[in-house]
Amino acid sequence: MLQPGDLAPDFDTPLLIGGVKKQFRLSDHRGKENLVLAFYPVNWERISAQQMVAYQVEREKFLQRQAEIVTISVDHIMSTTSWEREIGPFDFLMCSDFWPHGKVSSLYGVLREADPLAGASDRAIFVVNKAGKIIFSRAYALDELPDMNETLDILPRP
Repeated sequence: MLQPGDLAPDFDTPLLIGGVKKQFRLSDHRGKENLVLAFYPVNWERISAQQMVAYQVEREKFLQRQAEIVTISVDHIMSTTSWEREIGPFDFLMCSDFWPHGKVSSLYGVLREADPLAGASDRAIFVVNKAGKIIFSRAYALDELPDMNETLDILPRP
């Protein structure tokens, strides 16, 4: 798993934002904003749903700290679209690491190789500063909801 001080690897994935499919490239955000890369195992799972809802509720606090939330799962973008319609809507960025399967999760060292959920990503948070460096990384248990305040405390205060 990548650690603070590491340069965040660039990636390009399909993206869902406000129900619209687009493309996301990490390097397009360098110098503009901090990014909270929130890897989660799969769509249609209770803790992942709670995590997404919490990001929507707390989104303004992240924006005040010049940070955008970018969620990433190995599920197909169409699955994410259906799921977001069911539990959303969400205003943050939702990326699909479906093809090549788990490439981004592998780059960040969070692709699960063993059961349960082999082939999915771990639940993990990486905070990437405007310069593209990782300033925080933490993996969570599959059934653990990440603490929003822990992530917010890493970001610069307004």
